[in-house]
Amino acid sequence: MPQVSPAIVKDLAPTGTLRVALNLGNSVLVQKDAGGKVKGITVDLATELGKRLGVPVKFAEFDGAGKAFEGIKTGTLDIMFLAIEPVRANEITFTAPYVIIEGVYLVDKDSPLKTVEEVDRPGIRVAVNKGSAYDLFLSRTLKNATLVRGEGGPQIFRQQKLEACGGVKQNQLAYAKTDPNVRLIPGRFMEIRQAMGTPKGRGEAGEKYLHAFVEEMKASGFVAEALKRSGQDAEVAPKA
Repeated sequence: MPQVSPAIVKDLAPTGTLRVALNLGNSVLVQKDAGGKVKGITVDLATELGKRLGVPVKFAEFDGAGKAFEGIKTGTLDIMFLAIEPVRANEITFTAPYVIIEGVYLVDKDSPLKTVEEVDRPGIRVAVNKGSAYDLFLSRTLKNATLVRGEGGPQIFRQQKLEACGGVKQNQLAYAKTDPNVRLIPGRFMEIRQAMGTPKGRGEAGEKYLHAFVEEMKASGFVAEALKRSGQDAEVAPKA
């Protein structure tokens, strides 16, 4: 790792505290234990980064990626864990991804939809969490289906009796375990590349350090161990 200079600390933690956004809407990234304490890969990465910078870490919790992204505009966040998306890249300088997860569709058990491609048809309504990576991706790529945005994709899917629900594979699987009347369509509609990021314009020293930090965390096995420890089976991203 590059030496942690005062310039790096100033770029990444200008207030002397590393202020980190956590997206509780993605169970691969963060979970809460029985006592309500946050844990998971993003918590572990942020804690390790704070240790190396020699500053305390303060977490800001959001119940969705869209809300975490909007939180950047307040100027009170230094580090965020979000999927790389063109719209977000206008506001955030991303590292290479540290984890790869899948976006998949959930449908009724008796739905005629059998493949990912069949979802993009006229009359098909797809529930998504507003502002999520898959919302942004499907907004660009769906030509015929209609997106229905809100808080809690599976709940919208059920309440409005929609034809499909897009979401993170692990979250979709967890929901399917609670409802025997739904199933997942085989295959993925997107690859979600989860990365660390810092607000644009913070400084080149901090950006380079954060990129190197993520690469070391992947290469050393830190990311794989953190995922295993939190019970997640997501894929560690390849070397950048």
